[in-house]
Amino acid sequence: MEYRKFAGSGFSVPALSYGTATFGGGSDFFKKWGSSDLSEAQRLIDVCLEYGMNFFDTANMYSDGMSEEILGAAVKSRRQDLLLATKATFRMGKGPNDFGSSRFSLIKECEASLKRLGTDYIDLYYMHGFDATTPVEETLRALDDLVSAGKIRYIGCSNFSGWHLMKSMSASERHGWSRYIAHQVYYSLVGREYEWELMPLAVDQKVSAVVWSPLAGGSLSGKVSRRKPAPEGSRAAQMDFVVSSTSEHLYKIVDVLEEIAEETTKTVAQVALNWVMHRPTVASVVVGARNEEQLRQNFGALGWKLSAEQTARLDKVSAVKPIYPYWHQRQSSELMPPIC
Repeated sequence: MEYRKFAGSGFSVPALSYGTATFGGGSDFFKKWGSSDLSEAQRLIDVCLEYGMNFFDTANMYSDGMSEEILGAAVKSRRQDLLLATKATFRMGKGPNDFGSSRFSLIKECEASLKRLGTDYIDLYYMHGFDATTPVEETLRALDDLVSAGKIRYIGCSNFSGWHLMKSMSASERHGWSRYIAHQVYYSLVGREYEWELMPLAVDQKVSAVVWSPLAGGSLSGKVSRRKPAPEGSRAAQMDFVVSSTSEHLYKIVDVLEEIAEETTKTVAQVALNWVMHRPTVASVVVGARNEEQLRQNFGALGWKLSAEQTARLDKVSAVKPIYPYWHQRQSSELMPPIC
């Protein structure tokens, strides 16, 4: 397993990490992802550790805390060998303070996550989304206090806009508080908007990316193509907010993925994962699996690299014209040199 440091820190994580949103299946939405119980979760974690993947990602709102509970129980005897990441911000109750990134909410939710995970500390604690109703100074001061108390090792954010992240980085710098070292982002061959502003910001401010849904909700898993549309009710069909599972753009990308998979004797999913893993700023790619077979397939993305020609073909077929002002900025490579 390849390990990579988060930029701007000394913290190293594996290039692939395991997402546990499939643990629990506590709602119709999450059942589409998976519903692993404790015994299955333990077996999947065994497989992860067999390959050197010791970084596990969850969130307080995944199946209303069930994912954290199952993950905590599954790693109880081996916590010291693992890295655990969880998240807060989205609603966890009916009260007016049961959501958001206020000091009140974060301290309460951090304590609740620690209890569900059965641990004294969280290695990486994300703000799952930007809370525009709370001053960033309040959020960051609360997080810095949790770091000082030893309950959190590092902090990260997820799904932030560029100005959300930059405003937060500025506040941390001004006050000497802990800074976000990771940004968990959606990034895939069919969703390259991360490159428009967030990637340049990440390079400049030394904030590494942890990628969620690198296979676009299963649309790049090899199970969907122009010959095999996503079945109604499947996760790929359910996640049309990520990419339309019947779009011509998707089908063209899959066509090229299939060609390269044949050339490399890899699967479509392994090629798609390999492309994301080697993009600038990417520290770790979060993968999920319903069962052991699916999980083991993901590790076929490691230990090799697409050729420059294969990468160029994927870059070309997946390219879309960016929105303003990014298309305007890209007209001058002298002023805005391309990152990738």
